[in-house]
Amino acid sequence: MTLEELSGFYKGKKVLITGHTGFKGTWLCRILNLCGADVSGYALEPPTDPSIFRVIGLGGQMDSQIGDVRNLEELQKTFDRVRPEIVFHLAAQPIVRDSYKDPVYTYETNVMGTVHVLECIRHCGSVRSFVNVTTDKVYENKEWEYGYRECDPLDGYDPYSNSKSCSELVTHSYQKSFFQDGRCAVSTSRAGNVIGGGDFANDRIIPDCVRAAAAGKEIIVRNPHSVRPYQHVLEPLAIYLTIAMRQYEDGKMAGYYNVGPDDEDCITTGRLADLFCEAWGDNARWINRYDGGPHEANFLKLDCSRVKKVFGWHPRYHVKEAVDKTVEWFQEYLRGEDMLQATDRQIREFFG
Repeated sequence: MTLEELSGFYKGKKVLITGHTGFKGTWLCRILNLCGADVSGYALEPPTDPSIFRVIGLGGQMDSQIGDVRNLEELQKTFDRVRPEIVFHLAAQPIVRDSYKDPVYTYETNVMGTVHVLECIRHCGSVRSFVNVTTDKVYENKEWEYGYRECDPLDGYDPYSNSKSCSELVTHSYQKSFFQDGRCAVSTSRAGNVIGGGDFANDRIIPDCVRAAAAGKEIIVRNPHSVRPYQHVLEPLAIYLTIAMRQYEDGKMAGYYNVGPDDEDCITTGRLADLFCEAWGDNARWINRYDGGPHEANFLKLDCSRVKKVFGWHPRYHVKEAVDKTVEWFQEYLRGEDMLQATDRQIREFFG
């Protein structure tokens, strides 16, 4: 899907994004800006400082409403004011380790936040297409070597993963209970681990690498042997946009879709750290230091056959290219360059 093709559909469309101040939300909003969409967002203040949302000045380029998805009344006011045609739900507590520290907040945000968004859609007759963004971690993880398919059981282990499994089930229930009349097409998309410029989160491998390398310190990798489906942030965003567009045009396209890299790009965290150090240069290096932290899946891979068959999708970047683009963005940021311009350039390079 090219930017021109996306613009042909999204230009002038009213789009509401929850979680728009986050890493993925910011990139998604900017793509939609470039496509000429009428973009609104509802989210908490940016979750990190610095944040890509503030770095590229996104707040001045869209209708940005600061609010909490746990607050149904305020969320409903935003829906009533915006009257969106398309909704992307990205608002979440997204960090596994943070979910162990505060499981109640994690469930409130990830489960009841989803209930609130769907309840607003139920009462807002303008919405015709809804995409709930979840995660590859929704599946019951059996540490087996084949990729999980959309028909495999949902049962995330930790509070984050489990809450996103619940978010999926809530979405399935609302779809069957309230949207069988076809007025709003509903899908979920389960993405693998995303990397990209502008991710400043804690407890994520690439931001940890950037912080250490920028300070001239050794990068600490706490589990270099874990296997993850790493992909550039623009890969899943392209699929979210495609799903929302195609199901808007034909409700039969709605469903549950995995989106991740090909098998060759499901690599260990240690190999990802190697690729980062090669791309960063300046004698960047990493060390293995297991910290005995809480349980996280050791082996995780997705089977993306369905999304490939239904939408003709395939990844554009291999993991090395994804790391190279990520390092390019962060090094430009550290040099003090125009990051809106850099972000737009990477979007145009990806979509062609």
